[in-house]
Amino acid sequence: MVRDYRREYDKYHAKPEQKKRRAQRNAARIEAEKDGRVRKGDGKEVDHVNAPRTGSLDGVKTRVVSKIENRRRQH
Repeated sequence: MVRDYRREYDKYHAKPEQKKRRAQRNAARIEAEKDGRVRKGDGKEVDHVNAPRTGSLDGVKTRVVSKIENRRRQH
């Protein structure tokens, strides 16, 4: 079966709440880059500690972890 990216975007990623969450994740990554905690291509990710399932990520503490560690820690 071939993955239909256009349909996936239209049904999920284009929703306003998903756009807002993605913008918050991107902002957290940019902030960590400014602080010098991560660099582009370093294989690290910004993990939102105790992040709520829904709602705003404002004020949520972040930490830098490896990609493997972040995938292992399922919320």
